Amino acid sequence: MDNIGKYEILSELGSGATSTVYLALDPFNNQRVAIKLFNLEALRDPGLVKAHRNLLLTEASLVGKLSHPHIVKVFDAMMEGAVNYMVMEYVEGATLGYHTDVSRLLPFSTIAEISYKCCKALEYAQRQGVIHRDIKPANILLRGQSNIKISDFGSAMIVNQQTTQVVGVGSPAYMSPEQIDEQLLTHQTDIYSLGVTMFQLLTGKLPFEAGNNFSLIYQIMNIEPQPPSKLRPEIPPEMDAIVMRAMQKDRSRRYQTWDEFAQDLMGFFSNNVQTQTEISDMEKFDVLRALFFFKNFTDVELWEVLRISEWRKVRKGELILHEGDRGREFFILGNGSVKVVKRGLLLSILNKGDCFGEMAHLSERNFIRTTDVVADSDITLIGINPDVMERATTGCRFQINDAFLRLLVKRLDVANTRISHLLSSFEWVGNENK
Repeated sequence: MDNIGKYEILSELGSGATSTVYLALDPFNNQRVAIKLFNLEALRDPGLVKAHRNLLLTEASLVGKLSHPHIVKVFDAMMEGAVNYMVMEYVEGATLGYHTDVSRLLPFSTIAEISYKCCKALEYAQRQGVIHRDIKPANILLRGQSNIKISDFGSAMIVNQQTTQVVGVGSPAYMSPEQIDEQLLTHQTDIYSLGVTMFQLLTGKLPFEAGNNFSLIYQIMNIEPQPPSKLRPEIPPEMDAIVMRAMQKDRSRRYQTWDEFAQDLMGFFSNNVQTQTEISDMEKFDVLRALFFFKNFTDVELWEVLRISEWRKVRKGELILHEGDRGREFFILGNGSVKVVKRGLLLSILNKGDCFGEMAHLSERNFIRTTDVVADSDITLIGINPDVMERATTGCRFQINDAFLRLLVKRLDVANTRISHLLSSFEWVGNENK
């Protein structure tokens, strides 16, 4: 096979009972994609064919709907007659299933960061009215150390969709009690499944294991799981607590929101991971979300800022910018403070959330720095190169420029207030001398 539709087949990536996945080339934009070609006839049972086709149509309906850096994009779909295929973003790497073997378990900090990114991605999906319903290690792709992409939304439930939702889908070992019981589902079913996924990544075991589905379902519905630390004693109590809360059978005792889940993971990471020179993605995202400069950014735009920015930790007293230097990079203070100095004279002190060097960006030329900027404390510095920013989406660039506009208006207001006070002082002195 040389082609599927307009796509040129490069190689076969894998195959299963009802589908084959190919690496292909989209000739229109010279982009590599993954194509899943379905063979529903292999199912033989007309009932199964109909159910699987409905699942494929569900995923096909998400073409262009979910655009998040931690969700596999679906670009195109063809569901007509005997030709059924899905065109998706190609992600080089293995699934988290590889790391559920006891000999290949990931560090606790990496599991926390991966889970945090899953929380944020699934929170985004929830806002789009999508519940995944099949979260498990095999549906989470891992590239590099902690960069993940959630895949396979074929089992997803789309809230307010007029078509009948397929029930009884998902993988039993990861299903929430309410999903097994075919109750009305919310995002909390995905929270439960992510809790099970974390349990398996931490221990190499599932919380419930049985020889058949009937026994497995009974345990999920009726038996309380043991904490992960019972299988692996070195697991910290905070991680135990997070997993156990995510896996609560009673939804009122489970995490109510993805943000609650994510914040507990952030808390674990902050309290249990030793200080390191590299700043994790979850720390970066948490910093960005807390800064006033980024208050109008969506989560997706924040992840994009994270990708186009350079982060570093700077010690107190270190010179960041020198008067007379050329450059166009601008900076935002993630924390701490800096002094702006000109020829030894202190002009101002900037604090967390403030930015400097932005005139170099706004001038659109090779700008000559007019002041020195020195770290007044240990700081986290976020640098953005305008040339790199040009490759960002229009929405992200608009938000950055809008934030600059608000900042400049604020600075002009402060300057006007100072000038007014200064003029008032001159007038008062003048009147006193009359």
